[in-house]
Amino acid sequence: MELHRSPSDGTLNSGQVKAAAACGLVPFILAHGSDPDRILGEAGLSERVLDDPDASIPLANYVAMMERAASHTGDPMFGLKFGLQFPTASHGLIGELALAAPNAGSALQAFMDFFPVHQNDTQTAFVQDGFQVRLEYRILDADIWARRQDAELTIGMFANLLGDAFGPELAVEEVCFEHPAAGSKRDYQRAFGAPVYFGARTNAISVRSRGLHRPMPGADVKKFARIGEALRNQAAAFAAQHVGIKTLVCGEIRRLLPEGYPPVETVADTLGLARWTLQRRLADQDVTFSECVDLVRTRLATLYLAEPHLSIGNIPDLLGYSEISAFSRAFRRWYGVAPENIRKRNKKSDQGN
Repeated sequence: MELHRSPSDGTLNSGQVKAAAACGLVPFILAHGSDPDRILGEAGLSERVLDDPDASIPLANYVAMMERAASHTGDPMFGLKFGLQFPTASHGLIGELALAAPNAGSALQAFMDFFPVHQNDTQTAFVQDGFQVRLEYRILDADIWARRQDAELTIGMFANLLGDAFGPELAVEEVCFEHPAAGSKRDYQRAFGAPVYFGARTNAISVRSRGLHRPMPGADVKKFARIGEALRNQAAAFAAQHVGIKTLVCGEIRRLLPEGYPPVETVADTLGLARWTLQRRLADQDVTFSECVDLVRTRLATLYLAEPHLSIGNIPDLLGYSEISAFSRAFRRWYGVAPENIRKRNKKSDQGN
C-alpha cells in the first residue's frame, strides 16, 4: 500500500484543487432547480473562477461549495450524483493520463499517483490484493470538517475511472465512507450495486477484477509519457512552492555531497526543474546555488567536528572535497580558524562538563 500526500510544511493557508474538478457543476446545480451564484457566493467563489479548468481554487472553498449545493438543492446525495456522472476526461491532465495509459493497472496507478497534484492536501492509495483493487481517498486538512459531499463525489468519480479501466467486467465489491450515513443506505447500495459502509477509517471503493492488463480504449504510449512528464514537473514545482526551493536544494546537496561537489544540473533534474528555473527561484530568495552548497557544508562541518569518533581526515570526503587542504582553506574562510582548533575546543568543552 502506497500513500501519497502533497508536500507541505504549512507555508500556505490552504490546499488547492484544479477548477477542472468543478467542470459541469453550474448546469448540474441548475438542473437541480437551485441558484449556482448563491451557492458559489456562500462558498466564497464566483462562476468566473471556474472558467479555467487549469486554474487552482482553495480546497476549503471547493468543499464548502459542494456542501452548500447539497443544502440548497435539498439532496443529501448531491455530491455522489455529481461524481457518478463526471467523465474521467474532465479531470484535466490526470484524466487524460489515465485514459492514455497502456492498460488498466497503469491507468489506475498513474491517476492515484498524481491525484495530489490535481488536488493537494490529499492522501490517496492504490491497493492491489489478489484479484481485489482498492482506491482510497481522504482530505488531510484537519480544518476542513464538513466534507461529506466531497468524499462521495470523489468516490463517484473513482467509480467512473474504474469503469473506464475495466469496462463491462467491473464488479464493485464494497464502498466505504469516513462519515456517518445520511439517509437510506439502500440508496447508496443501489448507486454502486454493492454494500456501502459508513464510519470507516477512509473513503474507498473496492472492485474485483482480473483485468489489470486490460488495454485502455484510448491507449497512447507517447501521450502517456508526455503527460506524465508534465505532471512530474508540476509536482516538483508544487513541492518547491510549499516546502521552499532553498530547503529542497539543500536537501539534495546534502544527499549528493559524499560523491563530490554536486552539479547544479543534477540537483535541478532531481527536482524536475530546468537549471535556469532552479537558479531563478533561488535568486528570488536572494541565494545562489554555490551559497547553498556552502551553507550545507558549514552546517555539516561543525556537526562532524563535534563527533569525536570521526577523524578530521574523513570529513573532507563527506563534504565533497577531493583534498583535505581544500577543506581546511574553506573552513578558515568560514570561521577564521582551522578545523583542528574547533575540534580541540569541543574536546575541552566535553572535558569541562
